[in-house]
Amino acid sequence: MRSDNAPIADAAHARSVTASGWPLDIPGSVHDGLTRAAARFGPNRALTFLMEADQKRTPHTWSFDAYLEEVTAAANAFHRLGIGRRDVVALVLPNAPETFFCLWGAQTAGIAFPINPLLEAGGIADLLRASQARVVVTVGPIPKSDLYQKVVAAIAGAPSVEHLVTVDLARYVGGLKAVLARVAGSQIRRAAPALRSGVAETDYRRLVRQIRTDALEIETPAVAADTASLFGTGGSTGAPKLARRTHGNEIANAWMSNRMLGEAFAPGTVILAGLPLFHCNGAMATGLSPFLNGGEVLLTTPQGYRGKGVISGFWRLIERYRVNVFSGVPTVFSTLLQVPVDGANIASLKYAFCGSAPMSAQLIDQFEAATGVLILEGYGLTEATCVVALNPVAGERKPGSVGLPLPFQQARVALVDDDGNWIRDADPGETGAVVLAGPNVFEGYVSDHHNQGLWLTDAEGGRWLNTGDLGTFDEAGYLWLKGRSKDIIIRGGHNIDPAMIEDVFYAHPAVALAAAVGRADDHAGEVPVVFVELKPGVQADPASLMAFAEPRITERAARPKSVEIIAAMPVTAVGKVHKPTLRALLATQAPQSKP
Repeated sequence: MRSDNAPIADAAHARSVTASGWPLDIPGSVHDGLTRAAARFGPNRALTFLMEADQKRTPHTWSFDAYLEEVTAAANAFHRLGIGRRDVVALVLPNAPETFFCLWGAQTAGIAFPINPLLEAGGIADLLRASQARVVVTVGPIPKSDLYQKVVAAIAGAPSVEHLVTVDLARYVGGLKAVLARVAGSQIRRAAPALRSGVAETDYRRLVRQIRTDALEIETPAVAADTASLFGTGGSTGAPKLARRTHGNEIANAWMSNRMLGEAFAPGTVILAGLPLFHCNGAMATGLSPFLNGGEVLLTTPQGYRGKGVISGFWRLIERYRVNVFSGVPTVFSTLLQVPVDGANIASLKYAFCGSAPMSAQLIDQFEAATGVLILEGYGLTEATCVVALNPVAGERKPGSVGLPLPFQQARVALVDDDGNWIRDADPGETGAVVLAGPNVFEGYVSDHHNQGLWLTDAEGGRWLNTGDLGTFDEAGYLWLKGRSKDIIIRGGHNIDPAMIEDVFYAHPAVALAAAVGRADDHAGEVPVVFVELKPGVQADPASLMAFAEPRITERAARPKSVEIIAAMPVTAVGKVHKPTLRALLATQAPQSKP
């Protein structure tokens, strides 16, 4: 392994790090990694939590030593509840400190499964059944939230669940507010449906109060090959698609990311975490990676970026807590563009990472011009644990590209036939399927039928994950995404990348969000249609937007047939534009019979 820890500057540097060999002293499990972090950074702050974005009270903080004690207590508590190496603990939680403690604690005792708390009870029940979860952790009854009631209803349809563990968020409010919240919570509990017979309910703090925090009580510690977590992925229809990731995958991806970044997450660095922790970006990129490297994570309210005052007071948060880095998705950056810096001192902010969805080069330019903050776009997916590629912090940054593959990340672009056979590697500039291998790539989905067609075999017999993304490498080794294979619009035999259309609309001063999708057409198969969300207080009509866009879209087939102005763009819980919803809207319209 190279002796220097300089951030990766170019593709040759990444190759040289890879050629030096995988480090022999890498931790064998997540708990092992956190133990080593505590030994190195013990009294330093590891986690700061804001219950309210504008709170005047001193925030709640944990040192690396205290953080490890919390994780160890959670692991021992789950072990005492009967959780073994192959048992699943489902976490239906907002962004709270206990979410991190239980995530790593559940992985240490068994298998952690974070679930989107915004799902309805039926969707949560589907995931509990698919995972065969034995323990569920959620929040206790609390005003202005129906999460507890949803989870109780979901457990009624999940026969594998034996224990419900509830987290009291009122402890982070304090004073009279906490008393009133607990009184209201008791009323909500009495009015809620009864918990299914045979399921025991326990308060989380009561559970861990008398449990060891200095050592694990687990007889057989986890090793790299053991399953650490399940993360939901894929669409919202059909059987749940659960990605199985190992301790080795998670440790590898955190190490690879940190090696790519050098000292970006070093001790003293503050990383703002606003993305949901049930998603791999929040849990890994703004969670495990900085925790293992000595950085401090600032957790901004249980609702993350959706929390009251987080976006509107964002730049003051940066100033007050001297934030150095944050991670977001394109919708977050688009929304922040509407929030003036207004004199806030944001000099501490070095850069922002954008992942989870491709970002328009126009949006990048607009954000950087307005704030002076550099955006480093990256690429990742749940099946590769999280991060795959990133624009370098110390090298050439190419807006519109997702950067260079991390050290030890094997990434290729392959031409594949209709039967899924590897034809050859694509040439630089040639579009094909993005395929991956490496220590961060998962072993597969829980259900075997989801693994069909997932893997490709190269000419040497090597196995590669077919990401479903289309892309191309340039001569310098930067990866450029060309859309999801299912998002490509095929008009009369022409493959159209939606991004080429969306970039043009983002250049219009009235456009906040733009999404191009294909509409069924009897003559051409599909034609492009663009949905647009306007900036607040700005007026524009479809005709003027079309007149702006048409001369700027050089490929005639890519010129949209219509522009649809939408009040609010549908987005996922992570903030990605949800194109299936837009396609569903178009599906209610009759196919067009003219070109």
